[in-house]
Amino acid sequence: MAPRNHKNWLSTPKVEYISSECYNNYGIYEQEIEHIFSKVWVPMCHMSEMSNDGDFRSTQIAHKNVVAVNRSGSVHVYLCPSIDRPAGNGLDTDGLQELHSEIKHGGMVWTTLDPNPSQSVEEWTCGAFDCIADAIDAEEMDVFHYHKAVIDTNYKLWHDTNSEFYHDFMHYFNRVSGFNDEYFARKNIPFDNGHVNVSSFTVNYEEYEGFEDRGELSFPNLPPNQWYMVDLFPGYNFNLRGNAYRSDIVTPLGPNRVLIEFRGYGLKKDTPEERSTRVKAHNSIWGPFGRNLHEDLIGVAGQGTTMREGTETRNILHGRHENSTIHDEVGMRHYYEAWGKFLGVNPMNPLTLLQDNVQAAE
Repeated sequence: MAPRNHKNWLSTPKVEYISSECYNNYGIYEQEIEHIFSKVWVPMCHMSEMSNDGDFRSTQIAHKNVVAVNRSGSVHVYLCPSIDRPAGNGLDTDGLQELHSEIKHGGMVWTTLDPNPSQSVEEWTCGAFDCIADAIDAEEMDVFHYHKAVIDTNYKLWHDTNSEFYHDFMHYFNRVSGFNDEYFARKNIPFDNGHVNVSSFTVNYEEYEGFEDRGELSFPNLPPNQWYMVDLFPGYNFNLRGNAYRSDIVTPLGPNRVLIEFRGYGLKKDTPEERSTRVKAHNSIWGPFGRNLHEDLIGVAGQGTTMREGTETRNILHGRHENSTIHDEVGMRHYYEAWGKFLGVNPMNPLTLLQDNVQAAE
């Protein structure tokens, strides 16, 4: 490829692209809060985190405090103006506004701020979970690992790193297990509402130094050592890898700041020995000091730094077409098509159209 100068980089690409303004503009962020996060179904926690009568779990959605409460095995979710604990028991909910909620997809508690949602959770996810439904719904699961990270980056950059796979160079030591013909043949499969899932391949864990085969404790109905991933719009990831299952839930704190909650799951029926094996498998890949997670976080923090408001606008290319296989950017294109529809903007030129929308509203 011939070297490119400043003029070349700023020229309009001849392939699909979006503007970096999608990531760094405060007006865009405010519109996302109002038109996306205040409208969609959010997986706020897991039922096992509030297993006793009266247990509650709190979070924040679109700048509003939300609390889920176990009432004799039935979950109720409320807007809660003041809450000083992430979890506990015995919360008084008298007078609080109740929100729509459902328990779906492996025991996740879902809620929405929308007082009149047009779709159920099943309709909203529209088949994206089908690839792992038999594995996560066959047995009760519980959360054995929870940690959170606040990262100075845009929430979409974190979702991007679970939607594109050309960041593989960050996972150098994973190449011995992942970089094979099966890996590259995996499909990115789009679903309505901006969701994508990624089909499976067999991970060769025994080729890692110090690792063992993970087939024995694979999730129910999952062939040994398989790996499926579900990316839900606008920023929720579910990752089933052999005997380990993980979810990521994002809460945007600003255009350049995001809270990510990470959970690891096992089967409720696990013996102590099985649970120990499952925890080790999860943490070796996705724990704070595992092989993958910190590399992704460092990567998106670096991307966020280069795209802060005030930096030069650049074009982010989404032009790779490889028959919808793993390095095809179909997932990225699909996501930003949905994102643009929610905001009523074109991701290639979001600020001009955003300003027009604001003026029209006024």
